Amino acid sequence: MSECDGRAIEASGLVKSFAGRPPVRALDGVDLDVDAGSTVAVLGPSGCGKTTLLRILAGFERPDAGTVTIGGRSVATGNIHIPPERRNVGIVAQEGALFPHLDVAGNIGFGLTGMPRRERGRRIAELLELVGLAGHQRRRPHELSGGQQQRVAVARALAPGPAIILLDEPFAALDTGLRASLRDDVAGVLATTGATAVLVTHDQTEALTMSDTVAVMRHGRIVQQATPEALYRRPVDLTTARFTGDVVVLPGRLRAGVVTCALGALPADADSSSEDRDVTLMLRPEQIVIDPQGATSATVGAIRYEGHDALVHLHVDRHAMLARWSAVELPALDDVVTVAVKGTATIYRRVADEEV
Repeated sequence: MSECDGRAIEASGLVKSFAGRPPVRALDGVDLDVDAGSTVAVLGPSGCGKTTLLRILAGFERPDAGTVTIGGRSVATGNIHIPPERRNVGIVAQEGALFPHLDVAGNIGFGLTGMPRRERGRRIAELLELVGLAGHQRRRPHELSGGQQQRVAVARALAPGPAIILLDEPFAALDTGLRASLRDDVAGVLATTGATAVLVTHDQTEALTMSDTVAVMRHGRIVQQATPEALYRRPVDLTTARFTGDVVVLPGRLRAGVVTCALGALPADADSSSEDRDVTLMLRPEQIVIDPQGATSATVGAIRYEGHDALVHLHVDRHAMLARWSAVELPALDDVVTVAVKGTATIYRRVADEEV
């Protein structure tokens, strides 16, 4: 199979436990597919198993059960374990893990020792240009900012031309502003090189903005793998919905593809069967908009200003809910506004009233 065609990674039925009292099952039957040339984000809270999954893909851990195929080659099965150095995988760690005694050029060229000197220098120069560090080749890691160190770490991982790049929360140690700009730059580098990447993160924004698909992990399992838009708009359950962003959750009554709730009659992303049943519906706050022609009245209870926009706490009848509105024009506390809903409601089975 060509590295530019088909699946770059196929992981199936991965199980991994660690000794303890009781033993900890870090992975409990994980399946993960990564298309060649794509970036997949593995998203989940601490302790969900995402780092263990990355370590198994890299070859640092052996699974108790299951298989891993990289580029059509089996690298982990019941009786096969290909070591990390033979998997053609590049790794970018949280802190960059640069060699302090080597300059930038030495760090990037570390995996190019078998390459002729002139070709090696050309490759290092290309990568420095690619990550925006041209002219920095003689600097030592301690002379670089945190963001520059991570750029070097990305260049070093890309230098040998690996089939896969594994990124283990590479922006976690950076401040918010730098993290946002660097992840955009790294996403651009990956796209330019056509690299296949797996990004492990607990940051929802990072996962949604950097990846082609997102695999959400919980309790050692992948509960949903989907495009960022599908994951955000149609999460598989309420727990996933809440983990991937703010939500409005209401009880409703579904019939023929329309759900009736405190916000009126809304189109639902469910089948149009004539079955009449109680459901729980989910909206994102930005779906609730001020509409002078709206039929639903809401009272403004609180406003959380966030700069470019604001989260507005609303009361509709006995229900409290959130709306996300532009910060340019905001209502005042206790104002009564009329609202409408854009888009469809996502439908789940009815949960207990205290959960809604």
